Amino acid sequence: MPSRTISKVITTDFFTRCLRKARLEAGVWLAAVWLATAMALLLSHPAAAQTPPPEITQLRVERTDDGVYLNAAVKFDLSNTVEDALLKGIPMYFVAEAELYRDRWYWYDRKVISVARHMRLAYQPLTRRWRLNVSPTPITNAGLGVTLNQSYDDLPDALAAIQRISRWKIAEAADMDPEVRHNIDFRFRLDISQLPRPFQIGAVGQSDWNVNIAKNQRLVWESGK
Repeated sequence: MPSRTISKVITTDFFTRCLRKARLEAGVWLAAVWLATAMALLLSHPAAAQTPPPEITQLRVERTDDGVYLNAAVKFDLSNTVEDALLKGIPMYFVAEAELYRDRWYWYDRKVISVARHMRLAYQPLTRRWRLNVSPTPITNAGLGVTLNQSYDDLPDALAAIQRISRWKIAEAADMDPEVRHNIDFRFRLDISQLPRPFQIGAVGQSDWNVNIAKNQRLVWESGK
């Protein structure tokens, strides 16, 4: 009689462990399927949803007594994929970069200025507003640090603030000689390296995430007031 009881307990315990293991494996499998499905829906859209290529519509530099200022305008539309990610709470990071080169007839042009402008755009579900942070240094998820910030009621207004750069001081007046010819390299991009890891992997090679434009031109100094 005791041996039957022990056998019954062992059998029950065995099936209990098997059931728990099966439930755990099923839970992991379902989570993996859910994540894969969500990423597939978020990172893929039909060709009809493709957005026009971005472009730089304005780029000029002016030199005043107190500094050298850059004015630029870029034009781009966010794809449905990027908008969906924003609405799901994923912030987007944009970077504008400017480099000034001084002509040298005897060697390669010399880089005299290199600056960057970092922008973080995030949707706040509780207030249903869009928050834009701007900083001269990279903005990390660990903290916003010292940044300028502004809130907007809708996405088009927030994007308009990102797309237009006015009187961005990129150098001191003494750094530039107006009698010497200079070139400027200007670049603007969506920084996918700051996206969550699954999005970084899924965004590689996807045109929906491609906001990356550059322009090089000879500087014609404009006198500021």
